Formats: sequence, C-alpha cells, structure tokens
Amino acid sequence: MGIIVQKFGGSSVSSIEKLELVTEHIIREKNKGNKIVVVVSAQGKTTDKLISEESEITQNPSRREHDVLVSTGEQITTSKLAMLLIEKQHPAVSLAGWQIPIITNSEYSNSRIRYIHNETIQEYLNSGNIVIVAGFQGVDENGNITTFGRGGSDTTAVALAASLEAERCDIYTDVDGVYTSDPRIINDVEKIKSISYDEMLEMSSMGAKVLHNRCVEIGKKYNVPIYVKSTFEKESLGTLVNNSSNLEDLVINGVTKDDYISRITIVGLENKIGKTYELFKILSKNLINIDIISQSFGEHITKDIAFTVKMNDLNKTLNVLNENKSILGIEEILHSENLSKVSIIGVGIANKPGVAADMFETLYENNINMHMITTSEIKISVLVNSKESDLAVKAIHKKFFGKTS
Repeated sequence: MGIIVQKFGGSSVSSIEKLELVTEHIIREKNKGNKIVVVVSAQGKTTDKLISEESEITQNPSRREHDVLVSTGEQITTSKLAMLLIEKQHPAVSLAGWQIPIITNSEYSNSRIRYIHNETIQEYLNSGNIVIVAGFQGVDENGNITTFGRGGSDTTAVALAASLEAERCDIYTDVDGVYTSDPRIINDVEKIKSISYDEMLEMSSMGAKVLHNRCVEIGKKYNVPIYVKSTFEKESLGTLVNNSSNLEDLVINGVTKDDYISRITIVGLENKIGKTYELFKILSKNLINIDIISQSFGEHITKDIAFTVKMNDLNKTLNVLNENKSILGIEEILHSENLSKVSIIGVGIANKPGVAADMFETLYENNINMHMITTSEIKISVLVNSKESDLAVKAIHKKFFGKTS
C-alpha cells in the first residue's frame, strides 16, 4: 500500500468531538496498511479570532508578523490531533510548515510553494508514525513564516501528495462531495460523482467554495487524484477530481455564483498599440487581480475597457487608476458595485451555441439584466445585480437540471 494524504478543514476539527471523528477516518486508512499524512486547518473561527485580536493592536500590521500570528491556529490543531491519536495507541507527530520545511517565496499572506523537503516526513512515516501537518503555511529561504491565503490548507495537502507521490489526496469537509450548485441556495442539488480538473478549477474560480483553486491547479499539473468527502460519513464516496473527461459530450456539471464583484470601466483610452498592455501592467504591479475583461472601440481614436475586480480591491484599484490617469490618457473612470458573477460549467459548452441561448433566455424570462458576458471552452459567465443572483442560480439550475429549490 502507499501514501494517502488526508486534509480536514476548520469545520471538521472545530471541537474535540469532531476531532474524534477525524481520528476514525485516519485510523481506518492506517489499518488498510497505508502510510498517512494529515493536513489540518485551524479550528472553527480561530483564524478570524486571531485577526480580530490583531486589529485591537493595529489597523496596519506588519505583513511578516501577521503571517506569524495566523499560522499558529493550524499548529494548535496539529498538536491536539497528534495527542488524540497517541492516546489511541497510534504513533503520531505534528509538524509545522517550517519544520518540514515547505519552502515558499516571500509574498506574505499569498505565498507560493517553491519546493518541499520530503526527508523529515518520510523518516517519520517509515518509523510508523502518522504525520500531522499544519496547513496553509511554509517558510521562505530567509526563515520567515509565510501563509498561502484563505483556503490554503487544500493547497498544502495536494502539494504534499504531489511531492510524496501519494496514491491520492482526500479532502474532507462538511459536504459529501461537489454538487451541481450551492445547497444553501438550492435544496435538491445533485452530487457529481466525477469531475475534471479543468471543470473543478472553473467552479472554484467562479465561486464554488469546495476546493481552493490553487490546489486544483497543482492536482492537474502533477496528476494527483483528489477526492472531496464528508467528515461526517464513515464510508463517504464523495466526488473524484481527476483528468477523466469526454470532450465530445456536452455535460453541464454545475451552476455557481461569485459575490462581491465590482465592475470598472475605463472611458476614452487612446486606441494605440501598447495602451492596453500599459494599463494592465500597472494593475499587475499593484497586485490587483482582474477577472472578466471586455473592450469596445469608439468612432475615432479611443476605446473603452471594462473589467471586474473583487469588492475588497475596488478602492485600491480606483486609487491606482486615478494616480495614473494622465499617464494612461484616460478620459473617465466609472464603476459599479454589488454585482455577482453567475456561471455554468461543463466540458463542451463552447461547441453547442444553444447552451448560451438557453442560459440567456432563462435570465430574460426572469427579468434579470446581464451587465457583462464571458465565455470559454468550459464555462459561460454573466454579471448580474447581487440582489438577483440567487434567483439567477435557481432559474438556470432548473433549466439545465430540472431542479427547483
């Protein structure tokens, strides 16, 4: 038997009772003869509590010290889980990111993994230990603790699975797999048995909160089978995320929404080679993530460009644009708030134009206005008013799956 990596999120480890359930999953796999590496998140709302305590001290914390602080939540979980396993006569050891070490770049709160040293983990596994790893964190080459951003424990788990050449990575959460839409919006959603990396990546990027998109990218790159399972079911089959897909079939796998979106429109940008590049280079240098982009040309020598950013990046983006308004030759900067991106995901969408027509017809029938549209081989996304987003998801889901809330 081989190495199995298991990851348990914050809701799965939020109490001693739930940690007991976690140990059952771990021991079950260990008893099958596998070597087990477990990645855990901080318990419940621990990270939020730490950030709240931080804000009592300063509204502008050192980025280095912020990462040192928030990384402690995962370390608490690792030690508690290791103690529980030892009490059950299963040797276990807890490791923080810097003890392995997981080497990252120096981008605090959004660091990227450069490489992982496997020797420490392998030694503990070979001596019969279950290895419990603190998720969401690593260390840069100068010895500074770094974190991966919210949802980063998924990334830790899949990266370890890739580095250790594990048989698979099981992501345990409070839902039994990936569903065709958000169960909080639609009551009778369907569970997806298997989904491709590309589709899962789109669903993660489009608002599905099941997996961190960076972990899906790593899974695809290193061909790591990822199972999304329920912590609260003993024999959860969950959803398999892997390379399998049939590009000839049209399959709508899900309807997602992503809230807190804002749209910015640049009016009167000079229609000259290099101007669009210059605009987005400035935004990139300021670490502003852009999503949907559309461009239209005026009658003469200008063009308008519209793009979306998350609401928490809106003020920063507007400030950067206004600071560079004269350099870029912008006539006017407009913005809209409180928008949501609603998407349908599925291999083959681009090869059947009727899918887009069905989606747009559904929105029309429900008197929902579309502010922007973007498409790819496996997705169609529209921007709608946030107050209409739930209605849009329900109506589109009913259109394609025949399911209502």
